[in-house]
Amino acid sequence: MRQISHKIGATQHLPSKVASFITREIAAGRYQPGEQLPTEHQLAETLGVSRNVIREAVSQLRADGIIHARQGVGAFVMEPERRSAIRFDRETLKTNDSLKRLFELRGILETEAAGLAAARRSAEDLKTIKQALDRMSGEERWQDGSIEADLVFHREIARATANDYIYTFVCFICEEIRQSIQIARYTNPLPELVEVNVAEHVRVYEALEAGDVEAARQAMRAHIWNAGARIDAAPGDAGDTALTKQDERD
Repeated sequence: MRQISHKIGATQHLPSKVASFITREIAAGRYQPGEQLPTEHQLAETLGVSRNVIREAVSQLRADGIIHARQGVGAFVMEPERRSAIRFDRETLKTNDSLKRLFELRGILETEAAGLAAARRSAEDLKTIKQALDRMSGEERWQDGSIEADLVFHREIARATANDYIYTFVCFICEEIRQSIQIARYTNPLPELVEVNVAEHVRVYEALEAGDVEAARQAMRAHIWNAGARIDAAPGDAGDTALTKQDERD
């Protein structure tokens, strides 16, 4: 009987675990674009799982556009520019560096989204965003419902940009955002966390309501930097930090 490798761990969802492991190996550069993966037999022996598990994991990676198969030859790593799908490995969010990269992405994407939303939002958009903000500061603020309201707040700002691509991508990373919020709630005193988090969202909303594009950008950038800092994953360097602090004073 095979012994499951410590590299992937024991789980009921072995194919997904194997797919995540191979994805991390690709991201780490151990399998280069265009390079052939080891055979099913080799992977099964290395990871201590059955060939059926490997086959299902490879199918997942093909569906995600990470690898492509050549019939009778094997599976090959897809070049990044040719990938037709995006996949995040949520296991990697357990590392500080990966969390920093998530907040760096959010800083780029959501800062500009907030500016566009301030310029383009409708009265209905503002109403929906305000409803999410009210949930965050209301009776649900100590519960998981507050997390969902937080995600709705960010999704609805993305929707208010009237740019389907922005909205789709913010929705795509919502589960990663949810995980970072949960980490913050586990590692910070909840009353203080809720107070400062709601206050940051209020500043974003007020800028949107005023139609102030630059204020909306600054408020969102400050919120994302601070959210990262609360879990020791603030993006950027000291210059970015100084800019964010100035944004908060303004």
